[in-house]
Amino acid sequence: MISFTAVIQKEEDMYVAKCPEVGTISQGFTIEEAVDNLKEATELYLEEFPLKKSSHPLLTTFEVAKIAA
Repeated sequence: MISFTAVIQKEEDMYVAKCPEVGTISQGFTIEEAVDNLKEATELYLEEFPLKKSSHPLLTTFEVAKIAA
């Protein structure tokens, strides 16, 4: 088993899930559905394009100045 990261964003009535390590993207009506679909998309992608090396991205946060409207 290999662990990957899922970044999930709500977009209108769907959740979009992205895997930054591989570049796969999927969606679903629930978070669980989006992640399940992302898992399937990633597995299918890796069957065609196996990973050459495994590395996890660094996740951090940052702040920007609030711009008055």
